[in-house]
Amino acid sequence: MKKLIEFRNIVKSFDGNVVLKGVNLDIYENEFVTLLGPSGCGKTTLLRILGGFLDADEGEVIFDGQDISGVPAYKREINTVFQKYALFPHLNVYDNIAFGLKLKKVSKDVIEQKVNRMLSLIGLEGYGSRDVNLLSGGQQQRVAIARALVNEPYVLLLDEPLSALDKALRKEMQYELKRIQQEVGITFIFVTHDQEEALTMSDKIVVMKDGSIQQIGTPSEIYNEPINEYVAHFIGESNIFEGIMKDDYLVSFDDKDYKCVDHGFRRNEPVDIMIRPEDLEIVSRGRGIIPGEVKFVLFKGVHNEVTVQTVSGASKTITMHVIGNHDFTNEEKQEKISANDFFMDLEDVENLNDTEVIARANAQAWDFDDEFLSIHRVEYDIPKEPGTYDVTFSTSNGTWITIKAYVQEPKFIEDDKKGVGVAAFDFFITAEELRESIALDTDLCIWAAAEAWDLETGQEIEIYDVIYDFDEENITEGDYKITFATQGHEFKVHTNKNVEVGRKVDLTFTPEDIHVMSKTGY
Repeated sequence: MKKLIEFRNIVKSFDGNVVLKGVNLDIYENEFVTLLGPSGCGKTTLLRILGGFLDADEGEVIFDGQDISGVPAYKREINTVFQKYALFPHLNVYDNIAFGLKLKKVSKDVIEQKVNRMLSLIGLEGYGSRDVNLLSGGQQQRVAIARALVNEPYVLLLDEPLSALDKALRKEMQYELKRIQQEVGITFIFVTHDQEEALTMSDKIVVMKDGSIQQIGTPSEIYNEPINEYVAHFIGESNIFEGIMKDDYLVSFDDKDYKCVDHGFRRNEPVDIMIRPEDLEIVSRGRGIIPGEVKFVLFKGVHNEVTVQTVSGASKTITMHVIGNHDFTNEEKQEKISANDFFMDLEDVENLNDTEVIARANAQAWDFDDEFLSIHRVEYDIPKEPGTYDVTFSTSNGTWITIKAYVQEPKFIEDDKKGVGVAAFDFFITAEELRESIALDTDLCIWAAAEAWDLETGQEIEIYDVIYDFDEENITEGDYKITFATQGHEFKVHTNKNVEVGRKVDLTFTPEDIHVMSKTGY
């Protein structure tokens, strides 16, 4: 195919904000090219520079071998269909289509011949005398396209022309536009932020972000082999997570190695992994590759969208010491007071305050009518060194209790592969306090001072799973293990199978379903 348009290092700024950052792009004869990206990515600006409505700050626009940077819009063999159509409301369908030909002083019989051909092309034979204001949105759009095509341009520019249409009509017009482009045999350049429009109509898709081109390719290439996480997210739904490219055709994620079809990366290079929802299959536990649990099921008409939570991420296991009730009763003041021994990290001593000590010890006081009383005084002297220290809590009436604070060297895990740190401490609790808990998982996190964080940024991460095997209603004194874990991966799966929330399943996929991407572009 002949190269028709060349954008060479196009730069454009508005008020000091660079919206095109040295764009280079080749477009060939008879191609249907879509500029795809979110609002503000520069796609419409690039289209307007080609149409002659804007001048580039730097770079060249080559059309059929000639630099047209200084050629005015009306002299370019390029026509534009705008988002608003811009039909003339005082003219009927025929005269709207004929308008450009009349300006060129084309003879009446030639105008009639060309307009009737356009009406046939857009499927509006017999509509020539209609008032354009009485046409549907799709019909108005067809008239706008015919008005542009009747001038026989080399290139037709379409700036989000389907955005004002309802979903059903928009889908219909996608096929109509492709049909028209194939019949007239000219280059169409289409601007949209709708991935479905791009995939349906295009010969070539140009994915843009922040004034730069991320990837150029056919719809199949863009969808099946996105170059980075940005493109993968923008084109279709994706499951994306971090991995390591151990060698050609071998990638690792979640501590397991998988065969793949990708190659050309550095050995042990950090990469992003993508698996499309339709490429995953849900099978019975023990028959697949990755174990998980069904968390959500959404009916999407042609398929179910199932969210499968894989095994937990980074985790820390601690011991919960369940002890007997040890309330102190002050008969004279008719008060009771309670507090538990607790463990704490040496690094937390420096910022320790009364409120935190009360929370860690779960200290409480109440009268004989079961009305809660304030902890009036907290007495402790805890230096910044490991050891066991007394802590005394008392009410304003002098009812008091003394417990032990166990200060330890930091006890946390750092999972470098998952990039997560988790900390939690052993703690003491009574069976009665466990039974009185309304939100046990939350309370366990508080009592154990459980927290998780991103090793790279230090940002807090949610404790997703609190795992234990005791029944708080029937618990007895003793030691119990509790695991605090961050969230594993959530996989979205498109399937026709009926699965129930809470079901234990496996996920399976093939090496061809794994797509490895460079860690750039987001």
